[in-house]
Amino acid sequence: MGKGKALGVGPRWVHSPPVVVMEGLLEERRSEWPQDTVAYRFYHTGAQDPAVCRAELEQQLERIVGRLALLCAGYIWHNEAFRLQYTPGRGDIPAHIGGVTNFGDNVDDEWLIVYLIQQITKEFPNLVASVEDNDGDFLLIEAAEYLPKWLNPDTSANRVFFYHGELHIIPIPQNPGELSWLPASNPTIPQALNLVTTHSDRCLAAEPIHKAVRRRIESYPEKIHADRHQAYCYVPAGIAAVLKHRPDLLAPAVQAFYLRDPIDLRTCRTFKHFLPKTRIMTLVTFTKCLYAQLQQQHFMPDRRSGYTLPPQSNQYFKAHELGMKLAHGFEILCSKCSQSLPSSKVESSISSDPLWEGFLNSLKKNNYFRGELEGSARYRELLQSAEIFFQHSVPRPKSSSALSPGEQVLQTLQTLSYSVEELQKEGDSLPPEDDDSWLDISPEQLDQMLEEASGRKLLNSFRPEEELDYDLSDVTKSMKAFVSKVSSHEGAEIPRSSATSQVQFDVNSFTSALERILGVESDELDSDDVDEEEDYDLLDSEAESDKEGKLDGDMSAAKALENIRDYMEQMDQELAGTHIGKSFTKLTEEVGSDEPNVTTEAEGELESDAEGNLKILPVDVDLNLVENLLESYSSQAGLAGPASNILQSMGIRLPDNQDK
Repeated sequence: MGKGKALGVGPRWVHSPPVVVMEGLLEERRSEWPQDTVAYRFYHTGAQDPAVCRAELEQQLERIVGRLALLCAGYIWHNEAFRLQYTPGRGDIPAHIGGVTNFGDNVDDEWLIVYLIQQITKEFPNLVASVEDNDGDFLLIEAAEYLPKWLNPDTSANRVFFYHGELHIIPIPQNPGELSWLPASNPTIPQALNLVTTHSDRCLAAEPIHKAVRRRIESYPEKIHADRHQAYCYVPAGIAAVLKHRPDLLAPAVQAFYLRDPIDLRTCRTFKHFLPKTRIMTLVTFTKCLYAQLQQQHFMPDRRSGYTLPPQSNQYFKAHELGMKLAHGFEILCSKCSQSLPSSKVESSISSDPLWEGFLNSLKKNNYFRGELEGSARYRELLQSAEIFFQHSVPRPKSSSALSPGEQVLQTLQTLSYSVEELQKEGDSLPPEDDDSWLDISPEQLDQMLEEASGRKLLNSFRPEEELDYDLSDVTKSMKAFVSKVSSHEGAEIPRSSATSQVQFDVNSFTSALERILGVESDELDSDDVDEEEDYDLLDSEAESDKEGKLDGDMSAAKALENIRDYMEQMDQELAGTHIGKSFTKLTEEVGSDEPNVTTEAEGELESDAEGNLKILPVDVDLNLVENLLESYSSQAGLAGPASNILQSMGIRLPDNQDK
């Protein structure tokens, strides 16, 4: 099997621009949120007075933002940044600081937010945080295999929180004694906050649940830098200048190209802002998701645009192609704006913002500049990243002059002074670009990624074939354990270990159920003695008159069982004359042998009893089950299918078929 593209993405069916966070979105119903949205809140556990609580939250908000700048200043958010603002109490929801982020196609943004929430509650111990997305408590979804049976979407409301950097899940009362401190129904948020803080040890999530969530965020903060990808791009000089000062504008440009429609492409027939004749080579920093979105789409420019591509054999073909796509994205952004911005739409300098000074002081307290001298090249780079972070993450009063991404591109072009010649010289001495072989993965690597993502590292998954030792009896044990489970409207329960869930058959329960169906009692009928003559002489003479009425019931039940047996024998005789039995592997028993032999020969399927009646040989159920599963698995040809899905859900991974 050839290699596949791991992060290949296709165009969406619906064209939608980046979502603008609406005030009050947190108070809306989750079903009304835009798709791919995560919401988060931080509650203060100390102050009770509303004025004191607000002062405490706003003070901590300033400290939190300064701390976050150390972690993710310079990070390119896919759609929207992690952003906090104070929200007063409303109804049962206390005052808090929180926000809503639309993370788009990059789910890593969502898990980065989870990591930031975990770190904030760890460094600010008087804060309790909640987080949910369109699917609800997605942290529980991540740990679904380890949740207690009582925990479901109906019972999880206001139960999942981060406190002191640890995941807490408020339990339900298991006995009357726990009702003294646990509410019988789902708690309100004030009740939940009190439970988490006063009974932290009892509310701490189980270790398997902790591990499932921790596995998704343990690679941070290193993953913030590991997810970057630098690539050569042959772009117009204006784009190179914009990205040098505002690298965050790369994301909306890539999204504009990725979500383009015919109307957008009509504006790219003739370029007005980014002419192809000004192209230079530059090194652009992407996130891996943005790079995959740009790289994986096949696109040919309009001949009238002036953009042409060299032969694919050219060593810089990829740089030309990426630059051409970026140019289309930036042109689409700017085409949605007027060429000259009105004065009311021109943003003032960040340094004039009253919140900037406090933010800058917070950065200095947190050693954001790492001892760099003010005015040095590295200091200016860090300051530029801080300014971008301030624009995206620090809440400021709502204003009608907020600029769209396209307007920000135009404003940057108007305020920048750059030289095409200098940019060309810089392009001649660029550092090497990153290798993008991570886009190509083998089927084995894909299996490993899926297993790691699901939290299961299956035994012997990737050892050499000669070292593998498969026991096919595990297949039958797991399947028997599966069919013995009682399912409900929520689905069937998959057994994770066949050793702990063997098939059990309760003969007494089965007999009792059969007797209830037939309407007799256990002391009135023994199914094993139906063929034997009933010995009525043992009845006492004085009890015969009392039991005469029951004898008719005995005979009726015996006759019913005899009729069922005759009916089944007739069905066996009828099926014996067909070819259905030939599709099953049978068991034969040799004389003098304790072990049954298996036969697949059609001629040996039938035997005759002493009376000359045909007798059907028993079917080897286990062997037929394994044979059918293996045949189904082989017919999948390495692709996903019912056999592999069922077996892998039970923790069984079959080896690839090596037969030619």
